[in-house]
Amino acid sequence: MLKFLASAALLCASFIVSASGYVTHIGQPGDLTLADTNKRQTATIWVDAQANTGIKMAARSLQQDIARVTGLTPVLTSDISDLAGQVVIVGERGHSALVDRLIDADKLAVMAGSDKWEGYQLNHITNPLPGVEQAWVISGYDRRGVIFGIYDLSEKIGVSPWHWWADVPVQNHEKLFIRAGTALSDAPKVKYRGIFLNDEAPALTGMVHEQFGGYNAQFYQHVFELLLRLKANFLWPAMWNNAFADDDPQNMYLANDMGIVMSTSHHEPMMRADKEWNRYGKGAWEYSTNPEELYKFWVEGAKRYKDKEGIFTLGMRGQADTPMSEGENIGLLEKIVHDQREILSDVMDKPLSEVPQVWALYKEVQGFYERGMRVPDDVTLLWADDNAGNVRRLPTQTERERSGGAGVYYHFDYVGGPRSYRWINTVPLGKVWEQMNLSWEYGADQIWITNVGDLKPMELPISFFLAQAWDPERFDAQSPARFTHQWASQQFNGQYTNEITSLLNTYTLQNGRRKPESLSPDTFSVFNYHEAKRISLTLAEAADLAESVYQQIDSEYQDAFFQLVAHPVWATQAVFELNHSQALNALYAGQDRATTSAMAAKVNAWFERDAALTRQYHSIQDGKWNHMMSQPHIGYVHWNNPPANIPPVVHTKALAEPAVANMGVAVEGSAAYWPASDELALPTFTPFGEAERTLTVYNRQAKPFDWTATVSQPWVILSAEQGTVTGDTNVAVAIDWSQLKTGHHTATINVKGTGWGGANVRVLAHKPEITQRPAAGDFLEADGYVAINASNGVVTSNATGSWQKVALHGRTGAAMQAALPPYTSLKPAEAPALEFPVFFTSTGEFPVSLQLSPSLPFDSTTGIKVAVELDGRHVATLALPSQKDKQAWADGVMDNIKHLTTSIEVETSGRHSLSVKALTPGAVLQRIIIDTGGLKPSYMGPLERRK
Repeated sequence: MLKFLASAALLCASFIVSASGYVTHIGQPGDLTLADTNKRQTATIWVDAQANTGIKMAARSLQQDIARVTGLTPVLTSDISDLAGQVVIVGERGHSALVDRLIDADKLAVMAGSDKWEGYQLNHITNPLPGVEQAWVISGYDRRGVIFGIYDLSEKIGVSPWHWWADVPVQNHEKLFIRAGTALSDAPKVKYRGIFLNDEAPALTGMVHEQFGGYNAQFYQHVFELLLRLKANFLWPAMWNNAFADDDPQNMYLANDMGIVMSTSHHEPMMRADKEWNRYGKGAWEYSTNPEELYKFWVEGAKRYKDKEGIFTLGMRGQADTPMSEGENIGLLEKIVHDQREILSDVMDKPLSEVPQVWALYKEVQGFYERGMRVPDDVTLLWADDNAGNVRRLPTQTERERSGGAGVYYHFDYVGGPRSYRWINTVPLGKVWEQMNLSWEYGADQIWITNVGDLKPMELPISFFLAQAWDPERFDAQSPARFTHQWASQQFNGQYTNEITSLLNTYTLQNGRRKPESLSPDTFSVFNYHEAKRISLTLAEAADLAESVYQQIDSEYQDAFFQLVAHPVWATQAVFELNHSQALNALYAGQDRATTSAMAAKVNAWFERDAALTRQYHSIQDGKWNHMMSQPHIGYVHWNNPPANIPPVVHTKALAEPAVANMGVAVEGSAAYWPASDELALPTFTPFGEAERTLTVYNRQAKPFDWTATVSQPWVILSAEQGTVTGDTNVAVAIDWSQLKTGHHTATINVKGTGWGGANVRVLAHKPEITQRPAAGDFLEADGYVAINASNGVVTSNATGSWQKVALHGRTGAAMQAALPPYTSLKPAEAPALEFPVFFTSTGEFPVSLQLSPSLPFDSTTGIKVAVELDGRHVATLALPSQKDKQAWADGVMDNIKHLTTSIEVETSGRHSLSVKALTPGAVLQRIIIDTGGLKPSYMGPLERRK
């Protein structure tokens, strides 16, 4: 007991030490010297001769990592007589005589946290053995615990887990010391944590075949080492045209040696790859007609992993990840699971309850469960998301009692409807945290696995997902932002950390709004709220910043910076601008602008920019990553990708010879133009709305001409009243409100250039009569709407729960989550509120749209519900749609938003209090839009207006 209490005290102290890192480069008295180039001295690394193969391999990696960092290679030995001075001792408790000897001699106390599955502890000890002054002891509950402890040290000395996979340079140091008195321990909260290599052709497959000759052990060693460095333990291997254990039998032996728990994907039962049936199966993949052959096929899978660590996938789907041909036949599937477990019982030399098994409740398989099919309690239920990051179902209170527990299968990549996404990272970390935190709170803690496609370029979300899986309780709603900053600092040795963090957040925010594969020219409005233009400017600033950092960062980091930061920023910009330019090209063609062809050239230039970025990616590191960006992503017209990037259709305009002048006039918010239309009007001005509107004078041919503009009322202000037009000239229009009384006002701008009479543009201004003034913080009615970012609301918590801001989530970069205990269902009077002071300048009944993340009602008993109140009066209770509403689901997945609508009655102008109350867990509110008569179509809605 005393030993345990002492270790607990050490554990508390250790987090103080580990928070700033236990490795230092300036030695203090009592510190252990890991390496000192000035003295040509390194600590000796000792590992038991009988140690597990994976531990020995990790110890060799540590030896190599120290050499990479310092240029000095430590001695790696299994001979205790070699130990003197400064040493690193590596051992698995109960399997390492030296570690056990230190424990028995009270030199090493077993610490809380290290005495469980994959737990490890790191201890600095003085005089542990005769002749040994100091030791750094890396010990663990089991072999992976020791391995994780080893790689923890590697990371602390300056070797990123992404050293090979993203060419992150090793941080070179002349001296490495371990702080005296350091003692810490850790262990994972989620038992199995891993990734699924999927949808891996053409990109990853092309690279693997060129670099390694196929999906063999030489390739997988890099995958396994990455997982271990990220403290993960689980893999579903590549399977599109591959069979892990059959392509190279050494794959499964290497995985077992290194400590990776293997399994097969959700539709590949019993450790047999889908493609193995194509190679060796006899008859149909149909258990109702061909049970004998399938049974024998599965027996071989069980035998193959009899003496290896793995999780057996149970059940059956159709080949190539399709539904069973028998439809939703529960009886047949129950028979399949029974027979598969019979095979395991016959083959394995241990009780069936000790053989890890999983039933993946993916797509239609969840329907079997919901209609009553059950598997034995020792089988883990693996719930799935909707392939777009929204978890479909989580354990009930009763299901949490099952001995096999539950897990979640998540997606960063997907092939299927409503639109595949496979090219670059589109995953906001706030969304990952929010959905996986829900999973944790609802007891899904046995398996977390995510589909990462080609692995690259998902480096950032993979790191985050696996870190959260290691210890979900250390992650909170602000962790996504903190993690991104820390990750950026680690990969680039503290260089330009703030700038790199901003770049990572900018491109993931944009891709989280709409995935590049789902973009079309009309996605973001070129008419209203300057929507497309605002995004264009933001991405242009990010692209310039990326170029600046790329040029200034240490040259050895440029390849890593290109892969992890610059390419996704520039590629995101290229595809957005391709669509943006295409939209403007169509608009200009419809308005008969001479600049139509110039905009067509921009479309083609952005298409070539995308291709050039791909070529650059494929050329770095002497072609190491050739093929990795070969996934087609331009030209989608349905769910599946086109065969290649398809150049878009553009409009061009022929110009008269010899050149002539021909004026056109257009106004903001409309496709109409003069002279084709005499009904041009700028959007109405209001006091709290847009300060300026734009009219455009342009040439419909090639010869320049002079123009003039005059106003009919002195309260209309123009940024220019005359000029010469060659292409397009924008004129800003503003209002001098001091000249206007309350009410509606109309004026005209007359633009003369070529053509008879010129264009007349109406200017409308509405100055409402208001008896009170808005206060600081009020959300203002402006231009016929009220726009509110939920993250700017005022939280009113109570004993039951609250709302909390989630960083890096939603269209504005922050969203509000209903923070309630699992399984809660409240009445509005009991619920915590998110309150918004709203200042109205008009009265009436107004539609209200709540924009929520497209979460799914994962708890069918509660759903996901919120209540809306105005001035303390209940307005409506709203619920996210049922999962049976397939159109609502598809729209939500494409738009990354769902709209819940109601209406409010505003009887007086002035300040009112609008509240949204959290009735159940799961709601994530992003924005509120109130249409007071002037709301115009756009993807994201107008910008928020506040006093």
